[in-house]
Amino acid sequence: MVVKVAINGYGTIGKRVADAVSWQDDMKIIGVVKTRPTYECITAMQKGFKIYAASDDKVQAFKDAGFDVAGTAKELFEEADIIVDCTPGKKKEGGTTGEDYKKVYEELGKPAIFQGGEKHKLTGLSFNAFANYEKCIGAKYVRVVSCNTTGLLRTLVPVHREIGIENVKVVLVRRATDPNDSKKGPLNAIQPEIKVPSHHGPDVQSVVPDINISSMAVVVPTTIMHLHNVMVTLKKEVKTEDVINIWKNTTRVILVNSKHGFESTAQLMEYAKDLGRPRGDLYEIPVWKDGVSVVGRELYYTQAVHQESDVVPENIDAIRAMMNLESDKLKSIEKTNRTLKIIK
Repeated sequence: MVVKVAINGYGTIGKRVADAVSWQDDMKIIGVVKTRPTYECITAMQKGFKIYAASDDKVQAFKDAGFDVAGTAKELFEEADIIVDCTPGKKKEGGTTGEDYKKVYEELGKPAIFQGGEKHKLTGLSFNAFANYEKCIGAKYVRVVSCNTTGLLRTLVPVHREIGIENVKVVLVRRATDPNDSKKGPLNAIQPEIKVPSHHGPDVQSVVPDINISSMAVVVPTTIMHLHNVMVTLKKEVKTEDVINIWKNTTRVILVNSKHGFESTAQLMEYAKDLGRPRGDLYEIPVWKDGVSVVGRELYYTQAVHQESDVVPENIDAIRAMMNLESDKLKSIEKTNRTLKIIK
C-alpha cells in the first residue's frame, strides 16, 4: 500500500515534510497547497510537486505570477488518503487556521496531521514517535508537537523510563525566528516570555502526563537553533555515565563535545551541512556530553534543537501509525531514520 499524502502549507515545515515523504516507498506526495505565489512554488515545481491554490479566489494570482496550478485545496484533499497540515499556527490576515481546516477535513472524512503551533485540544492526541506511537495507530487526527517539545521528549522520555523522573525544570533560550524570516525580532535585545510556565512544559505533558515539568523561556536575536538548559530531579541516585549511556542508545539523540569544537549552535549547523543534509537540517537532538552532570539525584544538561527539522521524522512516523502502515514503532523509526540518513 502506498499512501497518498497532501501537504497543506508549503513553508518551513511543509516543504521539509514533502521531501521526506517523497523519500519513502510506502507513501507519496500528490500535491502541495500554497496560499500565495511565492518563491517556494519554484522549488515545488522543480521537485515535480503539483501546486494547488488554497481557494478558488486565489487561482488567478498564481496564473498572473506564471505558476500553473492543478486545482484548489479542496480538490487535492478529496484525492488524498491523509493530509499533513503545515499551515501557520496563528491566523494571519485573510488566512485560515488549523481549526478552520479541521472542519474541512472532517466534512471530507479525511485524516489529518497538525503541527505544534496548534493547541492539543484541536486533536486531543499529541504525537512523539518514541513516546506514544502505539496510541496513534489508526487515529483520525493527530498533532505532532512543537520543535522544542519534541526535543525535550527525545531526551526526557528514555531517562524517565530507565531511571524515573520526579521533577523537571527547563529554561529555553529560543531563536527569534527562522532564517528566512526578515520581519520578526527582537533585533538587539533579549526578550523574556512572561507567561510561566511557558507552553512547553504542559506540551510535554500532553504526550507523557506523568512527567512533572515546568518551563521558562527567553527569546534571543539569532535564527539558528534553540538551546535548552535542563535540570531534572531523578527518582534515584545514578552516575553521570548512566544517563550518558541511556542517550547513547536512544534514537534521534546525539552526543557532542565542546572539546571537539562544538562550542555553540553555529558549529552544530555547520556539522549538519558537512553531513550533506538537505538545507543543512539536523533532525537529531544534540546533547553536550561534557555538559552532562549528575549530583546525587540532580541531573543537569544542555541540548540544542534545530527548529526547522527535528519534527520532520515525527511527521513521517505519524503517517505510518495513522494509516496502519506499521504497527511496530521501532520498525517505523528505523525506516524513517534510514531514509532521512539520521545518524542513529
